[in-house]
Amino acid sequence: MSRLYPDRPILAASVAVFRNGKVLLGLRRNPPAAEVFSLPGGVVEIGETLEEAALRELMEETGVSAQIIGFAGHTQVIDCDEAGHVRRHFVVTTFAALWNAGEGTPSAEAPQLKWTDPQALGELPVTPNLQNILDAACHVIRADGVGG
Repeated sequence: MSRLYPDRPILAASVAVFRNGKVLLGLRRNPPAAEVFSLPGGVVEIGETLEEAALRELMEETGVSAQIIGFAGHTQVIDCDEAGHVRRHFVVTTFAALWNAGEGTPSAEAPQLKWTDPQALGELPVTPNLQNILDAACHVIRADGVGG
């Protein structure tokens, strides 16, 4: 299915990985929302669970491995062209996870990575709704009693 002008929404998965109270963000190279920071993630492949897709994308984009703790929520990305036609439509599921290994290595899809305080994004350019998803992910981590 084409990612431009799809005939139905495209399912994607992302992961908020916590390490020592910080979360891993990557600079997006590709649209939608190119050149802003977001969580590692991407399209779910046929036969993959959401969790498998989130962890695969994390490894592919950053070289980091993690353990999923729970579901943090979803975001809908709907981008229309000037004529009002849907150019892109993604439903992105997000999981909260704890870091296992890997320092984070930039990739073609995420050329810059940073571990940052999830409550202090400041002037960092980020995808819409990222703060709400990070708040939910922090809640999942705290509710599990494992810390971040």
